[in-house]
Parts: sequence; structure tokens; C-alpha cells
Amino acid sequence: MRTTHTVIDSPYGPLTLVATDGVLSHLYMEGQRHRPPQETFGERDEDGPFPEVVRQLAAYFASELTEFKLDLNLQGTPFQQRVWHQLQQIPYGETRSYGELAEALGNPNASRAVGLANGKNPVGIIVPCHRVIGANGSLTGYGGGLDRKQRLLAFERGEMEDALF
Repeated sequence: MRTTHTVIDSPYGPLTLVATDGVLSHLYMEGQRHRPPQETFGERDEDGPFPEVVRQLAAYFASELTEFKLDLNLQGTPFQQRVWHQLQQIPYGETRSYGELAEALGNPNASRAVGLANGKNPVGIIVPCHRVIGANGSLTGYGGGLDRKQRLLAFERGEMEDALF
């Protein structure tokens, strides 16, 4: 198993992209909760598997892309995999509650488990865990911080803030 990484700039601070065996496996934000040590990201590789990821992220941040089409190497339990797939079904600019995701998965009592799986999402932004909110509409946990979550949601709704750029 070969791991490589690169770091790119974004309106939300530096993003570290990590590939495992040539396929994107992680996206980390600066100061992200549960971010592993830098030395686990493998050697730095500016070319390798990253140009298409960088291109699509740039298009997303320029409001030219609303759905990522990338191969991902997401390692998790079968339940986590199902949750992460469901996250990718949330349309750009929309939100879902943990309960709504649990219902979509066929288990309306699993909202807490959905929340835990959401928190383990290894590829934030691309697998849009920022689009998940509390049942009452409140912003709830986000590994990149609630400020980033709020800014990402405002960005997707077209409520551009000067602080973004």
C-alpha cells in the first residue's frame, strides 16, 4: 500500500489530499479534528493522482462544479460506506438531518450511528458531510470546525461572504 500527498490552497485554508495506491483516500483541513500526524501521509507528490482532484476542487470553489466525479478509496465499515454513499446523494446547496439520512438508509432509529459515521468521513467537501445538520436545523459537529461548515453551506447557497476570498 503506497501513500502520497499534496497540499493545495483553498478559500477555507490549506487542504491536504492523500492518495492510497493512487486513489484519493483522505482530505484534511488545517486544524481538523482527528487529523493524523503528517508523517502518515506518505511522500509529497504534486503530480501523481492529484491533478483531476485539484481541477475539480478549483471548479467547485469557483462555483462551476456542483457534483464531484472522482474515484475514491474510502476505507470504513459497510455501514460507514452506506452513509458516505448517502452523503453524496445530498444535492449541492441542500441539507439533510441525521434522521433523514437514517430513514433513507432504511433505519429511522439509526440517527446517532449515522452521526458517528458522518464524523468518520475521510474526504470532507468531496463527500459533503457539511450538508448534514441537526433535526432542528442547527449546525452540529464538523471535523473542520463549525465556522467552516457554516461558510461552506453559505457558499453553496450563493450567499458569498467577503471572508471567503
